[in-house]
Amino acid sequence: MRKITIFILLFVVWILFVWPPEMQDVVAGLLAALVVTLVMRRVTECEFRLWLNPVRYFWLVIYLVVLAYYIIKANFDVAYRVLHPAMPIHPGIVKVKTSLTSLAAITVLSNSITLTPGTLTVNALENGVLYVHWINVKSTDIDEATKQIVSHFEWFLKRIFE
Repeated sequence: MRKITIFILLFVVWILFVWPPEMQDVVAGLLAALVVTLVMRRVTECEFRLWLNPVRYFWLVIYLVVLAYYIIKANFDVAYRVLHPAMPIHPGIVKVKTSLTSLAAITVLSNSITLTPGTLTVNALENGVLYVHWINVKSTDIDEATKQIVSHFEWFLKRIFE
């Protein structure tokens, strides 16, 4: 039943994007919704009751603002490092640990770290361990690196996904 609901929801969203639809748009939408529904089986298995809580959407909006702030801040930091004559960088890969348990939350955290200039998630494990390439390693201690890289996002992601 969930797969049918997801299929219908995806198809409706498709139709809204291509409004007013023509026959070829309807056929393409049906095919796209079917493929996504079949390929993304694990996504359709998640608990949808969690997403009926409007507070999660509030925290999502706040999270997007916070993410935008840190992306802009990191852009200026990376621009400074590139334009500085001495180019003050100390690159390296650090291990960080998140307390997030949801795979979706860990994935969003990994993508948020990657979107922030100067950091790149190299590997994300299911147990919450992330390996991050950092343009200016300030600490190789797991707790300190986690505080500096992950803590900005983790608090919000807990409220959204867990």
